[in-house]
Amino acid sequence: MAELREKTGPLALLAGATCFVAFELAAFYGLRWLTAGLGQANQYQAENTIVSNWVKTVAFLLLHLALVVAAVLGLSNRLPRRYRGQVMGWFYLSLLVGFGLLVLLFYP
Repeated sequence: MAELREKTGPLALLAGATCFVAFELAAFYGLRWLTAGLGQANQYQAENTIVSNWVKTVAFLLLHLALVVAAVLGLSNRLPRRYRGQVMGWFYLSLLVGFGLLVLLFYP
């Protein structure tokens, strides 16, 4: 007989969205502080080159990806089976949000 999967309710989705927003905010401000010394604050200078800001961009994206992968691995081991289906959806959304956070990183 086929195994029936239990669907997560709207309360579980709300809790997941709340934790997702809290994680992304904490990751953004933590990585912003961590990469504060990289790059140039004023990007509209005549002698400005892309190299220093490129280093900040790559460091931010790689550290964000490392945090997200660590969170997914940790959550997938600790969550009950019925909530694990949400984890990959939040993971993919977090990858997209990382590029949006990059815009906020350079335009405070």
